[in-house]
Amino acid sequence: MERRPPRTTAARAAALLAAAGLALTACAPGSGNDDGGGGSAGPTGPVETDISGLGDVTLTVWDQEVRGGQDEQMTQLNDAFTAQYPNVTIERVSQSFDDLSTTLRLALTGDDAPDVVQTNNARATMGQFVEAGQLVPLDAWAEEYGWRDRYPESVLQYSTYSDDGAVFGEGSLYGLPQVGEVVGVYYSRSALEGLGLEVPTTWDEMSVAAEAAAASGLTPMLLGNIEGWPAGHVFGVVQGATVDPAEITELGLGNPGASWTSPENVEALTTLASWQEQGWFNEGVNGTEYDAAWQQLTQGQGLFLIAGSWLAPDIEAAMGEDAGFFAPPPAEGAEGVATTGGTGIPFAMTTAAEERDVAAAYIDFITSDDAMQVLADTGNLPVVDTASYAPESGLLADVYTAFDEVSTQGSLLPYLDYATPTMGETLNQTLQGLLAGEVTPEQAAEALEADYAEFTSSGG
Repeated sequence: MERRPPRTTAARAAALLAAAGLALTACAPGSGNDDGGGGSAGPTGPVETDISGLGDVTLTVWDQEVRGGQDEQMTQLNDAFTAQYPNVTIERVSQSFDDLSTTLRLALTGDDAPDVVQTNNARATMGQFVEAGQLVPLDAWAEEYGWRDRYPESVLQYSTYSDDGAVFGEGSLYGLPQVGEVVGVYYSRSALEGLGLEVPTTWDEMSVAAEAAAASGLTPMLLGNIEGWPAGHVFGVVQGATVDPAEITELGLGNPGASWTSPENVEALTTLASWQEQGWFNEGVNGTEYDAAWQQLTQGQGLFLIAGSWLAPDIEAAMGEDAGFFAPPPAEGAEGVATTGGTGIPFAMTTAAEERDVAAAYIDFITSDDAMQVLADTGNLPVVDTASYAPESGLLADVYTAFDEVSTQGSLLPYLDYATPTMGETLNQTLQGLLAGEVTPEQAAEALEADYAEFTSSGG
């Protein structure tokens, strides 16, 4: 689930959609969903990896890479792709995560759907698009390009579904991500040093730091949760320190066998509520925008910010060497860190793509080894061979270290909104209610269990 670029205004979203419509009118593909329902076909003929002889093609790409470093890497890669293949024109439509989530579902049902799209791995998006036959399984191209050798299976599983969309983590491959992600703790080095403290390595030390910050008049933790989903990332960190990783994975993938009402999950919800009750968060978390919260960190208004690695380029640009990042402390007695993370939103091919070899060549190009270097050079976190691209110092060095630590020695846990078609909204509303003091931890657990149990008992 990449996550979470800035919200734009409704007018901005409308303008983007209108622009997309104009671009789509001019582009070549557009036969819509001609593969029927779930279990849609792969390539319509033998796979062709040399696309230079396929004639002039316009490829429409929808992405959500709107931030500085994210946008820069896409711009560089698109320019390099069209330089290598001058017969291909890329019509790029870039929207924020929230806007893309709103417009993509409608676009995929139309006659002028884009060819390549970034779509969230979750059941509510990729799972439903697979079920509806709106995405093309990429297995034939994966074989031809060697994608299963390039990517570890632990990464590819998050873009894998059965052809009816019912099973998550098994089946055909429906997308490739570019970036790795880990949710950890941003902090101000000078603020921590001002409190006379070192970077916390245990949850007890985190508590000491938070209390010291509060006593000094500094907000211990910044959180902007008006969108609803940011609290889910904070909760994922708390849950990773409280609940067995295997249980979290089952809950996150919507597979049966776990329970939200277990004592450990209730304990995690209780901990999050206690942080709010102790005044560790800024005033009005449910009325604060996500971007406003991390910007407050860059302005010296807080000590910690629990958020994803995708914010690193922007935070480093604003804070320079004062910005730091570390993986959340492990649970007491645990051998490694368990925290939310995994991959950025994968690029997928839609069934509207007429020139599917061109679409596949594009996906291959922007996820190649050369592309990973471009990602690293523009401040992003390559999902493949991450350690080899690590900078020597600075915030990004911290982020690379944390991702490597979690992915090789700990547990990267799935985003909890993956679980069911409705879990994203359920989680958002539940955690907003918990932070507002409107529901108890036990009631929150019951609400999440109801969503999860209804889905798993139905067979998916």
